[in-house]
Amino acid sequence: MSHFAQLDENNIVIRVLVGDNKAPDEGYSYFVETYGGTWVQTSFNGRIRKNYAGIGYIYDEIRDAFISPKPYPSWDLNEDTCQWEAPEPYPTDGIYTWNENELSWDAAKLPTE
Repeated sequence: MSHFAQLDENNIVIRVLVGDNKAPDEGYSYFVETYGGTWVQTSFNGRIRKNYAGIGYIYDEIRDAFISPKPYPSWDLNEDTCQWEAPEPYPTDGIYTWNENELSWDAAKLPTE
């Protein structure tokens, strides 16, 4: 099976569908003929276009990559992976949430049993 993302006029993903790939471009042709618009192939394993497309992602033609929406203003895009990175590395000793006001990771408050 092959996966394709439909893009709007701003290269934002509006849907991702699974197609048949028994013949070259079979899934792509079906989506274009059935739904019209612009379609770009995506991949679960990241072998093409760096990241699997999701609704709201942007397809960057220059990087040939799908990029998720920026989660926080302070995060920067890693040009190699096309993934957003916090200004501080994620701690390795627990579960944390990002605190944008403090620009730091806060220990997650887990529900008590």
